[in-house]
Amino acid sequence: MKNNKKIVFSVAYIFIGLFVLTLGYFSYYLIFRSKDVVNSTYNLRHDVLARRVKRGNIVSSDGVVLARTTTDQEDNEFREYPYDDMYAHVVGRVMRGRTGIEEVENITLLTSYSNSYDTIYNDLVGIKNPGNNVVSTLNHKLTKAAYDALGDDWGAVLVMEPQTGKVLAMVSKPGYNPNDIDENWERLSEDKDEESPLLNRASGGLYPPGSTFKVLTALAYMRENPNYLDYSYKCKGQTEYEGMTISCSNKKVHGNLNLKESFAKSCNTSFATIGSNIPVNNFRNLCESFFFNRALPARIINNPSSFELKAGDYSVKEAMQTAIGQGRTLLTPLHNAMIASAVANNGVMMKPYVIDRVESAGGKILKGYLPEEVANVMTSREADYLKSLMRAVVTEGTGKRLNNFNIKVAGKTGTAEQEGKNSHAWIIGFAPIHEPKIAISVIVENKGSGSEYAVPIAEKVFDAYFNK
Repeated sequence: MKNNKKIVFSVAYIFIGLFVLTLGYFSYYLIFRSKDVVNSTYNLRHDVLARRVKRGNIVSSDGVVLARTTTDQEDNEFREYPYDDMYAHVVGRVMRGRTGIEEVENITLLTSYSNSYDTIYNDLVGIKNPGNNVVSTLNHKLTKAAYDALGDDWGAVLVMEPQTGKVLAMVSKPGYNPNDIDENWERLSEDKDEESPLLNRASGGLYPPGSTFKVLTALAYMRENPNYLDYSYKCKGQTEYEGMTISCSNKKVHGNLNLKESFAKSCNTSFATIGSNIPVNNFRNLCESFFFNRALPARIINNPSSFELKAGDYSVKEAMQTAIGQGRTLLTPLHNAMIASAVANNGVMMKPYVIDRVESAGGKILKGYLPEEVANVMTSREADYLKSLMRAVVTEGTGKRLNNFNIKVAGKTGTAEQEGKNSHAWIIGFAPIHEPKIAISVIVENKGSGSEYAVPIAEKVFDAYFNK
């Protein structure tokens, strides 16, 4: 009898365990996998919906249509992108593989929440129902300003709200026109000139950060040295270590500097010396707390940034190079914008996102996205001091051109050197300094210094935002 009870209980426990495992997987699927499966190109549901629903519009936050479905006289449907290449990377495409918002919200755009009576009638007479519309966080005026400011140069501009994570502009060049991608697909996919026009440089392009990385180097130094306000260094224009020479821009001799002056004037020798004295593991841990070496917590497809320096596998020379944004460190313009935004937002990093809400064709809000905190990556006290450093860049350093606004801008320029090529030009920043409304990240490939080539672009974007 006892053995029978044991068998019954054993069987019961097995079934309970299987039930719990099934419930757990079902919950995991709903939370983490369902959207991927629903949006998969192998999901035949898309074809069924496409026969019944006219794909909805993608719209900017200020009401400009960025993607729509049109029909010709024979009722053939075409996906139209009114602004050609301006939004090609962030809005995406549906031809030759879905990308961008078109991919992420594919099932949403092919779902209709029209009036039930209209839906039934349309189904009966063979008329497609209008799909839902996706309203993005993108601001058309700001995007156009960034697009025009970048001109014919290669690179990226990303603008976001530090307090919410809303992406207001995301521009990548060179681009492509999704309206005629079929005709140009062979050229685009072969990419013989290595332009990578299909790559969204703003979220997927990996670059050495140059002196913009000194934001994190300064923070690392502050944490290792509570007396950082007493920092003192004498710049002689260049410094040497075991046969390696690190020079300031144009070998300029900055003389006696404190930490703020070193940062404002972007003194390479000062920051390289700082880098040689920061414990490598602590530096690595700080950078990984800022989401290096893992996917960014963003509702945007992105490439992970990398910080390669680690104990047991580095040299002092590499540590010095890393501290000034050279070495093997790589990051995306999106990531750099997140770092600038965290400083602006008193140390709180927000999750970037480009979709604000989903509306029915009739304008009823069906779903909305709210700002989401990612982490407190620094204390408010640390953020305040970094703000003062970035403000000094504008008032007395390499970003003086941004000191002509009525509002107070903070920033950090960067010049990422490349062997055998011109440098990449960087700037990150935000404004106004005390109540930041926008943060910006700009990179211009293969042009020269950040102060000469990236700052003017940021200036035009700030002007478009604050001089409405």
